[in-house]
Amino acid sequence: MNKTKMSLYYEIHRLNRLGFNKSQIERKVGVHRDTVRKYLNMDFEEMIWWTHSLQNRKKKLDHYETTIVDWLKEHPDLSAAQVEDWLLEEYPKLDIGSSTVRSFVTDLRDRYALPKQKQIRQYEAIPEVDMGEQIQVDWGETWQETVTNEKVKLYFICFVLGHSRYKYVEWLDRPFKTTDAIRCHEQAFRFFGGMTKEIMYDQDNIIAVHENAGDLLLTHEFKSYQQTRGFEVYLCRAADPETKGKIERVVGYVKTNFAKNRQYNGLNDWNEKCRAWLDRTGNHKVHGTTKKRPDSVFLLEKAHLKPVSPLKSKEISFDASITAKIGKDNTIRFKGNRYSVPLGTYQTVGSNEVILSVRNQELVILNDLSGEEITRHSVSLEKGKLIKKTNHGRDRSKTIKKYREAMIHLFEDEQKATFFIDKVIASHKRYTRDQFLVLEKTVQDFPKVRETTLEKCIAEKLWSANDFRDVAAYIASQNPSTIRQKTLEAPPITLNPSTPPITVSTRSINEYTKILGGETK
Repeated sequence: MNKTKMSLYYEIHRLNRLGFNKSQIERKVGVHRDTVRKYLNMDFEEMIWWTHSLQNRKKKLDHYETTIVDWLKEHPDLSAAQVEDWLLEEYPKLDIGSSTVRSFVTDLRDRYALPKQKQIRQYEAIPEVDMGEQIQVDWGETWQETVTNEKVKLYFICFVLGHSRYKYVEWLDRPFKTTDAIRCHEQAFRFFGGMTKEIMYDQDNIIAVHENAGDLLLTHEFKSYQQTRGFEVYLCRAADPETKGKIERVVGYVKTNFAKNRQYNGLNDWNEKCRAWLDRTGNHKVHGTTKKRPDSVFLLEKAHLKPVSPLKSKEISFDASITAKIGKDNTIRFKGNRYSVPLGTYQTVGSNEVILSVRNQELVILNDLSGEEITRHSVSLEKGKLIKKTNHGRDRSKTIKKYREAMIHLFEDEQKATFFIDKVIASHKRYTRDQFLVLEKTVQDFPKVRETTLEKCIAEKLWSANDFRDVAAYIASQNPSTIRQKTLEAPPITLNPSTPPITVSTRSINEYTKILGGETK
């Protein structure tokens, strides 16, 4: 125990010497700030004296030491929780806390050399499933730090093909509901290009009410969906890691490899980065068991998947999400009527699929990738009608060019402004007007730092008006004149397309703001 306290003492003082404050030390070492403060206020001699006094002071359970040692010798695998229960059984009037028992038992094991023996569970190797046979599904959650140094809880669902280990992941900033699970299943099927004969789940109340001796009772909504799609459901038993091991490893992989230490900057951005991570790492790195790249094996497994067609509203008997396609006239069809979406939503290249969800007699149309709402209409009980919002008929394309020119004129260096704005347009084709609105307001709010912000965004390859806004806000909070002067001393950036591309290291916005913060010191 004392050795542990001394190790903690050394670590706290080491972090303090490196410049970490008490809050940062608290998070790193996992103790309360009061403990950090107490250890920092003690010098080495005081710490030695204090730990020695702890070792020699009388403990509340000293009177029961012989009894507990006898138990530990007879039952090496005895847990501290069982020791506490046995003590209370033998001495009903004993008033003791669980943490005190755990600490005392740990000390006795160290002093009497009585290491705890764990029962080693024997695991059986499970044969690989055939191609197109099974998808495994599970949910997970993480706490993430935002770009504003806040904490948010995120939730995700993972799908993995049992043979190739090809994965799909989708995130929400709230707990999943059954309708969310159904929508994500449809997304995963489109991502995989089909579905398997069987889908395996852990015992989750999102899709199942209970499973009792093989009698499976699904929630009403998910049961309707499962019957419509026609896949078989395999629900894992509790404490069955061999069966669901693939998906549990995927959940852990997403947490430790993608989410760990990554800053959250909005759900759409988070999902896009996760999709890029899947392409770059999650589905591309050689798998530890198969020794093959999942994306390579998937090319073979894809041919064995069962094709899926878009769900139609008449095929489902519950209020859930379904898919539809945007027509060339920028409408979607639902129950015999056409409903408008903003002009320009239909794209000649790429997917035009959207998610439809009926909520309280409202038809909500969502982006199929991000889940972001596009528009909503009241559901019409008539047939053959065109339900159209007035602002959906305005031709935005004619004003984009003029709006682009106006954005360029907001800056003194129009050559760099043109380069940056064209990059923003290319990165946000469907949301160009929204990007321009954010950019225009940012220049109005922070006029003195617009040129500095422009140069930094180009240097860091931040092609978003939202990034421009965040960088401008940060620079304005510092010393704009000093930062501007140091920025202008940097070598000029060549924007001529005939010259070699700019070679800069791309950083996250957090790293970038750290750089700016360093320059102002």
